Amino acid sequence: MAGLSSTLRFGNSVSLPTMMISRPAVSLSSRRLLPEFKGLRIQSYSTISSAPSDSRYPRVSNRRGRFVCEAQETTLDIPAVTDETWQSLVLKADGPVLVEFWAPWCGPCRMMDPVIGDLAQQYVGRLRCFKLNTDDSPSIATKYGIRSIPTTMIFVNGEKKDAVVGAVPKTTLSTSIERFL
Repeated sequence: MAGLSSTLRFGNSVSLPTMMISRPAVSLSSRRLLPEFKGLRIQSYSTISSAPSDSRYPRVSNRRGRFVCEAQETTLDIPAVTDETWQSLVLKADGPVLVEFWAPWCGPCRMMDPVIGDLAQQYVGRLRCFKLNTDDSPSIATKYGIRSIPTTMIFVNGEKKDAVVGAVPKTTLSTSIERFL
């Protein structure tokens, strides 16, 4: 209000709503600063205010947008491990085993899905990869102290050798795997 009163002292008769509307609005779509993503697009739509046409205020457009995922199925189907199959698939496996502890509601876990799929393809025959849903098998997650998902663990001869917590780049997991091959 201090800026408004000093403006009025100098004889300008501009009202507050006109000052607010007269400022140019810059939208993200007009600047085109966002990189083009394959698989994601921004769907935008606008709504026009219901100001009368004879009003001294111009019509205001409110731009809104939402992200729409158009990605195709590009990931491998990583086999699941459960309470019943944990012993035979992970603890008694020959060679190293990578297990991702995840949940279907976890966004970072879904981000890791293609990374784990790529690693399974890259190390085929040398590393076995599995996913354990922590909602379906909470006892195993508790046994190994899983407090945050996604957590990726490497087991060799039934013994936990390494753990990586969080959504990490593929190179981070590759470096960890290479130490146990």
